[in-house]
Amino acid sequence: MKNKPGLSKKKGWIRIVEAMVAILLIAGVVLIAISQSQNNEENISVRILNSEIAILREIQLNNTLRQEIVAVQNSSLPVEWEEFNVSAPQTGAKIAEKTPGYLECQAKICATNDSCLLEDNTDKTVYAESVIITATIQTYNPRILKLFCWGK
Repeated sequence: MKNKPGLSKKKGWIRIVEAMVAILLIAGVVLIAISQSQNNEENISVRILNSEIAILREIQLNNTLRQEIVAVQNSSLPVEWEEFNVSAPQTGAKIAEKTPGYLECQAKICATNDSCLLEDNTDKTVYAESVIITATIQTYNPRILKLFCWGK
């Protein structure tokens, strides 16, 4: 029995179509995997930034903590995290208390004209948020409180 003319040409085209479909399926699976990993990273970023904002907002709205930050002398600025127990102990305790268990956070108090950067060299992705603490009823002495957090 002989093959009909043109039948082998059809088999060739069918194999080409099958190969293309296989390539498209593999590419689809790879793209889905990549997009899911990016979504997980974005979700972590949003969680960390929301935690930072909540901590800073609580400090910003607390009169005692705001007074403590505004009372820091210009000669003491910037106040690094290690110095919080001396310069702003209640603020440092509040930050430590409110920091979620999956994060490590450090804070810094700076003058408004300071760049207020994290001096610690860490190889992790660091998320930073800041708030300006401007005044209390008695004192106008603006300060920047910056919070740096990263995953454990």
